[in-house]
Amino acid sequence: MIRNIALIGWVRRHPIWSALIALAVAFIIYKVVTPTKPTYEYVAEPAGRGDVTRVVSASGKIRALNTIKVGSEISGQVSRVFVDYNSAVVAGQPLAQIDPTRVAARVTQAEAQVQLARASLVQAEAALARARTDIEVQTRDYARREELTQRGFTTKTGLDQSANAVAAARGGLQSAAAGVVSARAQIRQREAELQSAQLDLNRTRILAPASGTVINKLVEPGATVAASFQTPNLFEIAADMGVMQVEASVDEADIGEIRVGQAVRFTVDSYPDQTFGATVRQIRTSATEAQNVVSYFVILLVQNPEGKLLPGMTANVEIVTGARPAVMRIPSAALRFRPRQGDRPADEPKLKEGAKRPATVWLASADPYKPQRRVVRVGLRGEEYVEITGGLKAGERVLVRSRSLEKKAEQEPEDEGAQEEGK
Repeated sequence: MIRNIALIGWVRRHPIWSALIALAVAFIIYKVVTPTKPTYEYVAEPAGRGDVTRVVSASGKIRALNTIKVGSEISGQVSRVFVDYNSAVVAGQPLAQIDPTRVAARVTQAEAQVQLARASLVQAEAALARARTDIEVQTRDYARREELTQRGFTTKTGLDQSANAVAAARGGLQSAAAGVVSARAQIRQREAELQSAQLDLNRTRILAPASGTVINKLVEPGATVAASFQTPNLFEIAADMGVMQVEASVDEADIGEIRVGQAVRFTVDSYPDQTFGATVRQIRTSATEAQNVVSYFVILLVQNPEGKLLPGMTANVEIVTGARPAVMRIPSAALRFRPRQGDRPADEPKLKEGAKRPATVWLASADPYKPQRRVVRVGLRGEEYVEITGGLKAGERVLVRSRSLEKKAEQEPEDEGAQEEGK
């Protein structure tokens, strides 16, 4: 009683302080009793029908379908160049000329050597004819002496001398025949040298091996070409610019989904608003490794009728590995999303250690902060949308993310539930 009287007296003596204290107490009670307005809201999207596409993203370089490197097999100074960058050429068209003076002199020398070899053959054949005549004469003389010796008109010594002469004539015949063979071999050798010199002379004119477009020129008039150890490259020709290929590098985690013939779409920086189409032509089994990342080259075939695509362009590739037209679908983010801890039902089932979480979405309800949990069956998973094969009806709204309502933050991180899902 005494305390209450004292408190009332203090209040009367200090009316201002008493009013301030009363206001503070009333504010605290109001804050405790009144619920706090949420600073966030959930964003929902309706389930509907549409196309679901699964793609593998990669990057690559555009190359000509067939690039031919044209070189020189002989050394010399380039006297003329007949083409430039982007020149259209046909097979057999001259590209450049190497000074033919020295090679032409070799051809003239080789022609002279052929003529000398043919003259030597004529001499060898004449010697062979003389040797044949000589052996005939010596054979007749030996026969005559042998008959005279039998009749006793000559001595045995004369017959022996005649036999030696026949043997010598036979040796001369063999030698003359060998001379003819040698002369003919000399002719073939000189003719081969002449053909080699003529071939080198023809090679002083660098010709296009196939029709196409010159995409690189590595030589100018006056430059010296040295082909002693390896063939120097002078030009690069793209055989057909109407058909190009893309060499895309695909990560080893995605290479198992790639198949020959799959559809591909890609863009290039030069035409960011245009999408080009291609098909998978080849999957190369040779792996490349860079910074402990293993990848494989996938070759894509692309038509280039307008000539917009040029060798060396960077292609941003999306390989379509699966497609479902006009199916029930929801945004892929809906499967990753989980509401905040306080908005989930208390009886939410907990997974056993090592168990896989079933495909789950959260549906918007009458209370925007009490969403409903729903297990669904999932078909094809795409980057933006996921096919739903059961557990969901068209028009039902699924939560995809949360959004901040505070003025200073237009959008907060996706949601705490998505972070908890990975735990």
